[in-house]
Amino acid sequence: MRVFVAGATGAIGKQLVPRLVAAGHEVHGMTRSESKQAMLHDLGAVPVIADALDPDQVAEAVARAKPEVIVHQLTAIGALDLRHVDRAFALTNRLRTEGTDYLLSAGQAAGVRRFVAQGVAGYGAYVRTGGPVKSEEDPLDPAPPRDMRETLAAIRHLEEAVLGARWTEGIVLRYGAFYGPGTSLTPGGEQFELVRRRKLPLVGDGGGVWSFIHVADAAEATVAAVERGSRGVYNVVDDDPAPVAEWLPELAQTLGTKKPMRVPRFIGRLFAGEVGVVMMTELRGASNAKAKRDLEWQPKHASWRQGFAAAGQSRTAA
Repeated sequence: MRVFVAGATGAIGKQLVPRLVAAGHEVHGMTRSESKQAMLHDLGAVPVIADALDPDQVAEAVARAKPEVIVHQLTAIGALDLRHVDRAFALTNRLRTEGTDYLLSAGQAAGVRRFVAQGVAGYGAYVRTGGPVKSEEDPLDPAPPRDMRETLAAIRHLEEAVLGARWTEGIVLRYGAFYGPGTSLTPGGEQFELVRRRKLPLVGDGGGVWSFIHVADAAEATVAAVERGSRGVYNVVDDDPAPVAEWLPELAQTLGTKKPMRVPRFIGRLFAGEVGVVMMTELRGASNAKAKRDLEWQPKHASWRQGFAAAGQSRTAA
């Protein structure tokens, strides 16, 4: 198949493109930076230069590629300030709203038969009531913290637009919290360094449940969705949702540092805002049962425990 990947040079794009190529697909990788053409060539893709927020450029790029499938992996996430999540995600939110609409419009004109988009299962997407682990049937959070409302609204827009496109097979992959190469949860990455320097304390009871996914496993699930996915939403997470009180101390031990400090909620709110407190204490995890069953996919990193340990070992070896 001919596959058009928007966001082909991001953390997951760099994992996804060579896997699609190895599976025999012709991949056209979109980037707005001419300097990344060589990288796309090395990954095995046909480079496509276009600004994702320019509808004419997107339409022309898709029309020229004539893809059967579009994969939307567009994000622009820099350093994350939990007190101002919407500000940090402002460009990503535009890519999830305007960027999604432009890709869908271009895809409809080109007659693509499948449209696969990056959604979110981690970082507070699901409703924070009921059990600790959510399925795709559970609602997204109807009342997110104030500093995260625009970000959750953008995620809702993406999902509704993709699933509402009746002219194609719309698929949303709700990824868990990424770790591995190119992410902030990797040796030298921002979040690993915060833990290593004991600058990421445990807030309250640390009861927030996180679901992680290694970027390589996320890419494998995306290939499965491209090849055999059906319309709908899939949680792409590992088998081991865990509360912060469990994974954060274990990560600290893996990185060879002391256990994280524990602070009450009101102290946590001072340095991490309401969003940070919610992530530490109220987050819900996600079940991967549907993705494993319907996409015939199995994460090689079944648990963040082995994944983090392997990352810690690679850091020690380095």
